[in-house]
Amino acid sequence: MKKPASPPRLLYGIIAFLSLIGVVIVVRRMLTSIPVLINGYHPPVVKSNFTQIDDSLAQYPLLILVHIIPGLIFVLVGPFQFIQKIRTRYPRWHRFSGRLFLICGVVIGVTALIMSFAVPAIGGVNQAAATVLFSVFFLYALFKIFQQVRQHKLPQHREWAIRVYAVGMAITTIRIINGIFFATSRFTGLTPKEFFGIGFWIGFVLHLIAAEYWIGRTRLVKTKSTINALTNDPFIKFMHQ
Repeated sequence: MKKPASPPRLLYGIIAFLSLIGVVIVVRRMLTSIPVLINGYHPPVVKSNFTQIDDSLAQYPLLILVHIIPGLIFVLVGPFQFIQKIRTRYPRWHRFSGRLFLICGVVIGVTALIMSFAVPAIGGVNQAAATVLFSVFFLYALFKIFQQVRQHKLPQHREWAIRVYAVGMAITTIRIINGIFFATSRFTGLTPKEFFGIGFWIGFVLHLIAAEYWIGRTRLVKTKSTINALTNDPFIKFMHQ
């Protein structure tokens, strides 16, 4: 059986860095949304490109919190779903965390779709289109994760999990990309309405390409020994108890 290649240290570093960004994003948004939920919405006194973004989200504090709190769990639990030792030694934990990962993912995907239509997008139709497309793909991939493990198709289950995690974490890279756009806007002349949607497309597509590259590089070869190994996998056995 051909085993998936172990992630290089650089990949671990990138995942840790993006996870840290994800945590910072959620905490910051919680600090701005919770006071609004408690005290009500008040428009900012001074308006700028930065306050425009915060203000557009501050008007929907409950929806934002329902979206980002599961997002925090997704960011923290996600990396552990791909650690071989945890999957084989602690199948009960993997089952629990996997279901938590799926539930949080569904909430994230559904609320992202709602936000696409309910919350005015800074980047207009371009940003909304990217969000809708990848939210639908994200939810479909979550369904495939569940379907494949129920059908004993562990290699495909793993591949769809990689896609889900990659697309879900794309928002962190999008923040970096749009941060670069902000920093260079005085030179490029681009406004948030012009570059926000571009940032979303770049971030989502980059992460999906990275996911497909890693899947192709680490794909399991279907052999008789592979099938036997998957049949005897403790996680698969436990899922069907």
